[in-house]
Amino acid sequence: MDSDIPITSEFDSVDPAPPSEDRNVENLRITLNDSKKKMFQRMRALFALRGIGGTDSVEALAAAFESKSALLKHEVAYVMGQMQNPHAVPFLIERLEDVHEDLMVRHEAAEALGAIGDRSALSVLEKFVNDPEPVISESCEVALDLLQWVASNRLNLSD
Repeated sequence: MDSDIPITSEFDSVDPAPPSEDRNVENLRITLNDSKKKMFQRMRALFALRGIGGTDSVEALAAAFESKSALLKHEVAYVMGQMQNPHAVPFLIERLEDVHEDLMVRHEAAEALGAIGDRSALSVLEKFVNDPEPVISESCEVALDLLQWVASNRLNLSD
């Protein structure tokens, strides 16, 4: 593969790895959560799960929140936001509420909650908009605006 060619996805993002060709959610979950695998292989599993979609994929992705890698957990939150599956909301809320979690993960969880646009996240985002960590408070502010924007666009589409 030519290194000058970005790996683009159906989600209008340039990904750090191409999705795995494996389409078995359980196999992908195992790869994603195997800390002995190279991060590139784990990322390939992550992007394959995003592409497959559905609640089983969300749950496989959420299992990676047990990883020690903040980078991986950040990417998990990011792709959950891209998937816009409301099934991811409780997993993302848990990451945002965990004050011992890496700031990068909490930040991405907040923004993913906004991207999903599920109003059940509203009270949690409002709670953390005053977080003492600016990256968290600002991410929640952005997420609240995004949540409102996503909700208003859904209403406009249904008219």
